Amino acid sequence: MSAIIENHELGGQHVSERIEELRIQDLHAFYGESHALHGIDLTVCQGELVTLLGRNGAGRTTTLRAIVGLIGRRTGSIMVKGTEVINTAPHIIAHLGVGYCPEERGIFASLSVEENLMLPPRVAAGGMSVEELYDMFPNLAERRRSQGTRLSGGEQQMLAMARILRTGANILLLDEITEGLAPVIVDKLTEVLIALKARGYTVVLVEQNFRFAAPLADRHFVMDHGKIVATIRQDELAAKQHIFDKYLSV
Repeated sequence: MSAIIENHELGGQHVSERIEELRIQDLHAFYGESHALHGIDLTVCQGELVTLLGRNGAGRTTTLRAIVGLIGRRTGSIMVKGTEVINTAPHIIAHLGVGYCPEERGIFASLSVEENLMLPPRVAAGGMSVEELYDMFPNLAERRRSQGTRLSGGEQQMLAMARILRTGANILLLDEITEGLAPVIVDKLTEVLIALKARGYTVVLVEQNFRFAAPLADRHFVMDHGKIVATIRQDELAAKQHIFDKYLSV
């Protein structure tokens, strides 16, 4: 069972009880001899949307990959819904309701939209039906017979997100979902994330587009050189602008 966090403060709001979905303690990760993460600590509760912010190479994507077991050597603790997964295979972690949407999207280009949606198995209870996903992503409904190669970048991104929602995942790890997309598509993804939060989904978002992420997130974890150097609540954005300037500016 997931832990109950009492008197927890999220997004500037005092919340008496929240269910802890993800707890990471002293997480280290290695690529061969390269030490990529240096003791990550963070907790995310059900219904929260948090961001991992930082420059390229700060360790944001590595953190997502470590959570889902895609990095071979990890030490520390990763608790998903109260279950320790630091030494667990990726498919077992997926069955706990964790869905990972990588930056490269990973759709099957030779399959149609609907075939892409139908292909992954349901690994957790509560996955959305194809029709529910078409309601959420009307662009995909219009292109349901189109091959992946015929989709725009924005439609591919919607398809990648829709596919993990169908599996039953309710902890979503999303990596750079707005990169290179037109503003109208970014606006649509904003609507989708707001709707998912309202349904109780938990989201960890790696994002370079701070304008997109800032109004959505309850908290921002700022990363630098494989560490979390600051945690900033939504109501602290103005007061702590200097931290963003220090760690996010080019």
